[in-house]
Amino acid sequence: MNNVLELKGKRFIQASKGGNGGGAGMNSKIVVTSEQLIKLQARISQITEFWKLEKKPFEGILISVHYNKIVAKSNRISGLFRGIDSNSAIVGAKFNEEKDKHIITYFLDLLDLEKSIDLLSKTSQVLNLKFKGSIDKKTFDNERVFGNEKKKIKGTVQFHDLPISKSVFKQVVADVSYIDDFEIDIAKWQMKQSIVSIYDTRTDAKKLFKSIGIDILTSRILDNQTVFLDENQIELLFDKAPYLVSMATVDLAELSPEDFIDEYQQSTLYIPSPNIEPTIGVIDTLFDRRVYFNEWVEYYDMVDDSIPKSTDDYRHGTAVSSLIVDGARLNPWLDDGCGRFKVRHFGVAVGSKYSSFTITKQIKEIISNNRDIKVWNISLGSNQEVNDNFISAEAAILDQIQYDNDIIFVVAGTNKPNNDIVKIGSPADSINSMVVNAVTKKGLSTKYARKGLALSFFAKPDVSYYGGSEEQYIKVCEPLGAANVAGTSFAAPWIARKLSYLIDVLGLNREIAKAMIIDAARNWSENPTPEEVALYGHGVVPIKIGDIVQSNDDEIKFLVSDVSEKWNTYNYHFPIPLKDDKYPYIARATMCYFPICNRTQGVDYTNTELNLHFGRIKDDGKMNEINNDKQNQDEVLYAEKNYLLEGEARHRFRKWDNVKYVVEIPKERMSPKKSYNNKNWGMEIKTNNRLDPKDGMGIRFGVIVTLKEINGINRIDEFIKNCTLNGWLVNKLDIQMRININEKVNEDIEFE
Repeated sequence: MNNVLELKGKRFIQASKGGNGGGAGMNSKIVVTSEQLIKLQARISQITEFWKLEKKPFEGILISVHYNKIVAKSNRISGLFRGIDSNSAIVGAKFNEEKDKHIITYFLDLLDLEKSIDLLSKTSQVLNLKFKGSIDKKTFDNERVFGNEKKKIKGTVQFHDLPISKSVFKQVVADVSYIDDFEIDIAKWQMKQSIVSIYDTRTDAKKLFKSIGIDILTSRILDNQTVFLDENQIELLFDKAPYLVSMATVDLAELSPEDFIDEYQQSTLYIPSPNIEPTIGVIDTLFDRRVYFNEWVEYYDMVDDSIPKSTDDYRHGTAVSSLIVDGARLNPWLDDGCGRFKVRHFGVAVGSKYSSFTITKQIKEIISNNRDIKVWNISLGSNQEVNDNFISAEAAILDQIQYDNDIIFVVAGTNKPNNDIVKIGSPADSINSMVVNAVTKKGLSTKYARKGLALSFFAKPDVSYYGGSEEQYIKVCEPLGAANVAGTSFAAPWIARKLSYLIDVLGLNREIAKAMIIDAARNWSENPTPEEVALYGHGVVPIKIGDIVQSNDDEIKFLVSDVSEKWNTYNYHFPIPLKDDKYPYIARATMCYFPICNRTQGVDYTNTELNLHFGRIKDDGKMNEINNDKQNQDEVLYAEKNYLLEGEARHRFRKWDNVKYVVEIPKERMSPKKSYNNKNWGMEIKTNNRLDPKDGMGIRFGVIVTLKEINGINRIDEFIKNCTLNGWLVNKLDIQMRININEKVNEDIEFE
């Protein structure tokens, strides 16, 4: 087996994006007519009249644009509303029921609507005067029609005597070519006490609710767009201002049920005292200090003293911590080689029911007071299914915490409470977290496992692991002794152990650690079916940590990490070994990063897209990429044959996903790749932002690259030599050496 190599010393270079992009682009499948313009004009007029008569508790108006497809940022409104600044007015985004069209909500002024009505009217006039009432993309792109007016070429439309300029006319036509309708959207009625998300109307939440007769306590405000309301307050809100609600979810969550099988008393087990082992944070139900491994657990009871507690309230939390501390001895078949871990356990819930709103607020406080812990395990989950159009409030808080802090949450994929509930429950829709589903000993999905995806797109769960089944249960320690259990709650701690080992023992950053886990689970599989992704995520993680930090003899596996500061973060210095001036390899690469997210943006949840490009460098300086990704390539930006629709970019290249995986699939007969004048390979990380261009600045990424020699030859020594000659510092992830270093670093030095 070859050790994974860590490459350092040659920083990635940062480059800004050249040029200002193209002008307005029209939808090629639509013919814009004056009748369509008049219809949309009338629709906005109706909405304007509604808001003039409505006694609303805020300044401004809300309007939803029903687009006719999944639209890229460049195809959203840029002529109507606030022109090029309209994107900053977006306060929500969701899909239609068929998941093939965007519905985007804007917060504007009445003046913006009145200006849009005028623009639609004038555009309709020009369309009737100069284009016989309609225009298609061929005419729209015709340089002769829209050429330089001063040259007075025959066929060129003269705009100087028209009520609207050429550029504004084209932008309004482009806008309309992507729009089906305008609407004021109302959220689905929710009768029970709920966590309610409201649109951002630039108004203080407490004042906003007071103006409609709801006096809300500050303690019930999670942030300015998320509050907790009881049934009477919900009814009043939907009666007075239903258009304010972007989403409402029932607050009273239930622990996803686990299978507890034939409990039995244990004999007293011996466990040595803890020493320099890493600490994993656990946020769960209560912990019983009477168990044999209590010395390894630092426990904090966060439940109010007035709440009664029973023996059952200690079972789940104690069982989860037992796996983190001593799971390998309790379950020899799952001995991962990671050893034992200390636990800092925070009991935040009792019984099977709890307020997720309260726990979410507690988690923020817990993390801020325990910044020394890098890996946190959360095996609590809701019975309710996640929403296709909004990330849950609980998951959004976890994502924000992970963006603000250098930590990672491991979250259980939640279990089926009954056969009617199929999709995962919160907070298993957290995008930045590592979400874990459960499989049987044979690696098949369990009967209790629930399905992703999150927002109909993100691969949640991320990975799967052994959570117990009738075939082989997971043995845990509970307050009354050992027990055999099954559930996603008992799969997640094993992944927390592996992440802590990679981060706290081997010294890797969280981006690399997450990428290594996912890469090991995915291996060389290119296209798992949507059903497989929904159940297994990227795949089942190997049991042994050695199978993650080592590769086969015919593979070279290396990792790199850096920070994105500009549009293109690149490095063209990867000296892949040659054989007869060709490259006898297939390649794959996995990248992870932790973007800032915005729950108010609905389905457009992640603010930043990092796109991974890896491959040989051609003689023209461009990259010959291993997955033929044409995104962000300047020379094909406007070439119709290479143009990628937004929906296709999301499906084929996982645009806006914070996990990227590119691969060449092994085949029966494989030929070496040709080399070019530049014998190095290159890597580019292209950064795009939905809202604020600064969102992508300073985002760290981690990439794992695997090269498989098609003839089965071990070329790792030659690669190490080439890297050293090219200025790289090459560190082998030697497990024993890293353990020795970790022990030395944590030694207590006594001075005489």
